[in-house]
Amino acid sequence: MNHLTLEAAQKIIAQALAFAHGQKFSPLGIIVLDARGALKASAIEDKSSLLRWKIAFAKASGAVGMGMGSRKLTGLAADRPAFVAGATPLAEMGLMPVPGGVLIRNKDGDILGAVGVSGDTSDNDELAAIKGIEAAGLVADAG
Repeated sequence: MNHLTLEAAQKIIAQALAFAHGQKFSPLGIIVLDARGALKASAIEDKSSLLRWKIAFAKASGAVGMGMGSRKLTGLAADRPAFVAGATPLAEMGLMPVPGGVLIRNKDGDILGAVGVSGDTSDNDELAAIKGIEAAGLVADAG
């Protein structure tokens, strides 16, 4: 696969939610972006807080925009806070340097897009994204 299909994006969301429900995570917002950073699919669970979709979008947008999972952005923010502070306003749709923004890669390592998840702990958000990506037969890169 050399691009992210709608079918794959929807499968990522469905499987991420199924995993989260099995783990009894808090309600999630999930955003799937293609390699250009354009919205491919989204889901916001009932009882999610108002900002969940925006935080999830910023996690995915930052990951695809910087070409690294948001876990790696977390380290970058710690090591180079001035750089991340300066880059954040340039990221039109947001940049959130906490886990939960995961790159979607194909088997060749090409970036197909990113998933952003928000609603539970950042580590759990990231895990839900990874499970969804892997269930779609793609490679997750959390950074």
